[in-house]
Amino acid sequence: MVTLLGSGDALLRVIEKAFPAVDIHVRGNQVSVLGDEAEVALIQRLFDEMMLVLRTGQPMTEDAVERSIAMLRAGGIGNGDGTATTETPAEVLTQNILSSRGRTIRPKTLNQKRYVDAIDKHTIVFCIGPAGTGKTYLAMAKAVQALQSHQVNRIILTRPAVEAGERLGFLPGTLYEKIDPYLRPLYDALHDMLDPETIPRLMAAGTIEVAPLAYMRGRSQPVFTNVLTPSGWRPIGDLVVGDLVIGSNGEPTPVLGVYPQGERDIYRVSAQDGSWTLCCGEHLWTVRTAADKRRDKPWRVLETKDMIGNLRAAHARRYELPMLTAPVSFPEREVSMDPYALGLLLGDGCITGSVTPSFTTADPELRFALEAALPGIGLRWKERYDYFLTRVPAPDGIVGEVITRVTPAAKMLRELDLLGTRSCTKFVPDDYLYNSAEVRLAVLQGLLDTDGGPVTQSDRTCRIQYTTTSILLRDDVLSLVQSLGGVAYTRRRMAEGREQGSARGVYRRDAHIIDIRLPEGIEPFRLSRKREIYHANGGGGRPMRFIDSIEPAGREEAVCIQVAAEDSLYVTQDYLLTHNTLNDAFIILDEAQNTSAEQMKMFLTRLGFDSQIVITGDVTQVDLPSGTQSGLRQVQDILEGLDDVHFSRLTSQDVVRHKLVGRIVDAYEQYDSRNGK
Repeated sequence: MVTLLGSGDALLRVIEKAFPAVDIHVRGNQVSVLGDEAEVALIQRLFDEMMLVLRTGQPMTEDAVERSIAMLRAGGIGNGDGTATTETPAEVLTQNILSSRGRTIRPKTLNQKRYVDAIDKHTIVFCIGPAGTGKTYLAMAKAVQALQSHQVNRIILTRPAVEAGERLGFLPGTLYEKIDPYLRPLYDALHDMLDPETIPRLMAAGTIEVAPLAYMRGRSQPVFTNVLTPSGWRPIGDLVVGDLVIGSNGEPTPVLGVYPQGERDIYRVSAQDGSWTLCCGEHLWTVRTAADKRRDKPWRVLETKDMIGNLRAAHARRYELPMLTAPVSFPEREVSMDPYALGLLLGDGCITGSVTPSFTTADPELRFALEAALPGIGLRWKERYDYFLTRVPAPDGIVGEVITRVTPAAKMLRELDLLGTRSCTKFVPDDYLYNSAEVRLAVLQGLLDTDGGPVTQSDRTCRIQYTTTSILLRDDVLSLVQSLGGVAYTRRRMAEGREQGSARGVYRRDAHIIDIRLPEGIEPFRLSRKREIYHANGGGGRPMRFIDSIEPAGREEAVCIQVAAEDSLYVTQDYLLTHNTLNDAFIILDEAQNTSAEQMKMFLTRLGFDSQIVITGDVTQVDLPSGTQSGLRQVQDILEGLDDVHFSRLTSQDVVRHKLVGRIVDAYEQYDSRNGK
C-alpha cells in the first residue's frame, strides 16, 4: 500500500486531484471509491495498472500516475481512427529500451511507445513534435540498443548547423571545435547512454560518427575521376541515373543517384601496390585492421579524414581494403584472333610488319599451342628457336607459302592495330582488355607463358613475375590482373649500366617488371613446367591491398553517386573499391525542420542495406532563410503512406520536461491558430 499510494500519500493526492468529483477512502489495505460509475471504473483500472507496474519492481512516480490517467482517459480514441487503443499504461511504462549507468530508458507516454514500436517495424521513421517530447533521446536509445545487440555496425548522428548557415569556415578553431556547439545535444544524449570512456574509442573506430548534415553529403570524388562501367572507364561526372557501373562482385549495378557537390578539398588515397584515386575528406572507405581480422569482426566504414595520421600500426599498414570477390564481368565481344594466341604473339612474336610474322620459343608445347589456336596457320622452322607463321599445306600437296602482310594472320594483326608494333610499343587491344573474364585470362596466360614465370620464395607462397619493355603493355597487364581480382606491383630496371646477360646485343630500353598475385582459382599458366613450379610452391597466396598514404591534392569540382549494389561498393580508378552510401548503420537526423528539400532528398537516398533512418524535428521551429521550404514539411506530402516509411506525431501531452513546457507549447499553438499561422 505504501508503494501504491506513494510516500506521504503523494500518489493518492495526484489521483484525487485528477478526479475531484470522486471520493477515495483508504482504510488499512483497502481502497474504496464513491462517485460516477464511469469515473469509478476508470480509477479501478488505474489501480490495476499501477499494481502491474509495481510488480515488475519499477516504482511509480507522480508523473507516471498523471500519464497513466491521461492514457486511460484517451483510451477510446487512442488510435486516431475511431477504434480503441490496445496499449495499456502498464505496457507503456514497463517497456524498457536500454539500461545504462544505473538508469533505465523507456517511453513515458502512449505516443512515445508507438514511436518506439514504429522504429522496430519500419526502415525509415519520421517523428514530428514540439521540443521536450523525447524525439531525439528515444531515437538515440534505440540506436545504442541496436548497436549493442549487433543489429547494426555503426551509429551516425547528424543535424544541420543552420545557425552558421552550414558555412563554418569563418569560426575559430579546428573542424571539431567549430561543429561541436551545434552537435552538443547529440553528444549529451550519447553520454547518458554509454560509458564516457568508451565513446572516444568508438568514435575513433568509426563505430559512432557525429557530423553536421553538410558533411554527410560530401562523400564525393572529382568529376574527372574514372569509374568502371561495363563498356570501360568513364568519368564519374558523366554518369546519370540509370547508368551501370561495376560493383565489388564484378557485376554491373545501376546508379540510383547523382549529386553534384561543388568545389571541395580533395585527397589522393594511395595503396601499397601503387594504385590510387582521388576523393574528398568525407568520402567513405570500407576497411579492416589486423585486429578486426584476428577477432573475426566485420569490415568497418571510415571517412578519408578519419584515417589521416593513423595509417600505421607499429611498422605495418593499418587499413586493409576489400578486393573484388569475382573477376569483372564485361560483356563478351567478338574477337578475330584467339586470345591465348594473341598473348603468345605479344610476348614472343615478331609482328613489326617489316619481316614475315614469326614466333620464338624453345618450348615445343607453346609451338603446338599456337598452331592449335590459329586454324589454317602452321609454324615453319627458320633457325635456332625462330619459326615463321605459314599457311597449312593445301590438300593437293602444294607446299605452303610464307605468310606476307596480306595473309590471314597479318590481316588479323592489322585489324587490331598491332601489325607494325615492336617490343617497346606492343599493347592489348580494348576488345580483349574489356572482354569476358575467360578472354582476359587467356591473354594474360599467353603473356605469362612467354615473358613471365613463377618466382619461388623461402617460407612464402609463390609469386608471379612478368617483364616487358612496353609501357603500354605494362599498364595493360596491370589492368588484366586487377580486373581478375589480383594485385600487381611494378618497378623499372634501367637499361643504362645494366650488366650484359646471356641474350645477344646490349640493353637499349628500360625493362618494366611486374610482380603479380592472383586469387585462388585463377590459373596464371598453361605451360606445364611453369604451372607445376607455381603449384608446388603453394600457389599465389591471397591478394591484399592496404592504404599506404593520404595526401592533399588541391580543390576540385566533385560529385557523389549512389549505386544499387547490396554493399554499396563500386569500382573506381585502378580497380579500387569505394562507396558513398551507409550500410549496417543506424542514422539519426535531428532538427530536420532546418533541412531544405534538396538536403532531405540527399539524406534519404544515402540509405544503404541493413540500415535504419530516424528523422526528428519540430515544424513550428524552422530557422531556414526566408523563402526556403523546409524539407521536413515537404516530405510529409511526398512520402506519407509509402510502404516501410512511418510518420509518428507527438503533441504537448508527450512533453517529458517541466510541466510548464507543455503548457507553453499549447499557448503558442493557440496563438498561431488565432493569427492564421
